[in-house]
Amino acid sequence: MLMVKLRKAARQFKIREIGISGGVSANSELRHRIVEEGKKHGWNTYIPAFEYTTDNAAMIAIAAHYKYLAGDFVPLDAVPDPRMKI
Repeated sequence: MLMVKLRKAARQFKIREIGISGGVSANSELRHRIVEEGKKHGWNTYIPAFEYTTDNAAMIAIAAHYKYLAGDFVPLDAVPDPRMKI
């Protein structure tokens, strides 16, 4: 699905520079396909070295684990507030 949308966006907006980052860039199949599509379509592709392709899933999981152990729960009707003052 990502490749279908990437090809469509590149074609529609005449994009020649393609880069990926974050956790998704650790996906070896996605990395391979972007490089191959880049060769086929003449894209300049930018993919970070594998050791820089981490995401924060483990960090979020351990934070949630400790909140769970502490009984620190939020009600199900809570509304997210990205600018919440702590």
